[in-house]
Amino acid sequence: MEPYGEGFISIVWHKRRWRCVEPLCGRLSFTESVPEVPARRRTTGRLRRAAGNAVGDACRCVAEVACAFGLSWPTAHEAVIELARRELGEPAPTSALGIDETRRGKPRWNQDPESGRWLRTDAWDTGFVDLAGTQGLLGQVEGRTSACVVDWLQQRTPEFRAGIRFVAIDPAAVYAKAVRTPGLLPNAVLVVDHFYVVALANAAVTAVRRRVIWDQEGRRGRKADPAWANRRRLLTGRQRLSEKAFQAMFDSVIASDTTDEILTAWIAKEELRNLLALARTGASKSDVAARLHSFYSWCAGSDIDELSTLATTVETWWPAILAFLHTGITNARTEGLNRLVKQSKRSACGYRNSANGHRRIRLICTRNHRAATATSRTLPP
Repeated sequence: MEPYGEGFISIVWHKRRWRCVEPLCGRLSFTESVPEVPARRRTTGRLRRAAGNAVGDACRCVAEVACAFGLSWPTAHEAVIELARRELGEPAPTSALGIDETRRGKPRWNQDPESGRWLRTDAWDTGFVDLAGTQGLLGQVEGRTSACVVDWLQQRTPEFRAGIRFVAIDPAAVYAKAVRTPGLLPNAVLVVDHFYVVALANAAVTAVRRRVIWDQEGRRGRKADPAWANRRRLLTGRQRLSEKAFQAMFDSVIASDTTDEILTAWIAKEELRNLLALARTGASKSDVAARLHSFYSWCAGSDIDELSTLATTVETWWPAILAFLHTGITNARTEGLNRLVKQSKRSACGYRNSANGHRRIRLICTRNHRAATATSRTLPP
């Protein structure tokens, strides 16, 4: 049965069985077949391609597609495998690689059979994205360790690894360790997007705000607390706040925070944002170094643990941050594909088989590239 309009068409084919009288024939008997309906097939190629595209391009689950097309689950799943085998292959070389992780499922507690201790296991997948081209997701591996990244890269060709000039990551030590493995990526420069740096600064402001309210009130923040009421304004860039909103936030926080730690953390965050903005405008190295020294001095003189941690993190990752400011290589495409990864997992209600999950996730994350390639093949020269 095949969909046709609002209903289905049942194709009935009375196949003839032929007998070969040639003594040297190895088959002797065979039935009629056409390329669209090979031997031992009960579905047409068009139906299988439509079912595979419904899962791989439209991000529909296999069970729902099987029900909609009148197929069994194994038949619909085999159509997805055929699509992946036909469309997905070894990734082509790229000059910029993005690496990021996504959670595969809920944290689980497993008991060690030897010690009897309960250990928490977080299921993660690490994805590799083409940031310089249009290939989308190049592949996925289980885990978020240095070893899994190294293993995936070692499975690629030497030309693929030598062609990578930039690797964009978040401030994750395990990924940085993998990228810096001797001889693995000889021409790669580590890049950390300023998005993650500002996120760390905002996290420091939030941590200080929560701690101050807890120390002063002995509880979590409430609507009556000025710092909690202005929590979103504290995380908004100064240039994005109107003068009225900024003055209201500044006055209320000063009046409620006797230690001035919240505003100190906010100023440190703004100093860091101004530093990043200055470096992106192409300022001289001396001006950037002076602003960076000012940020370090402010954090060191505040005697706030959260700001000391922030300054230490910035100092550790500053070469990679500076590489982003000079090149503009961003990991935004990786974060965007993470949304599709999560959408695919929600559509499937989770994956028990990681190989099937990686196959379907890569199909949905490469649909634009595959559609563009198919269009270019059909256009006349």
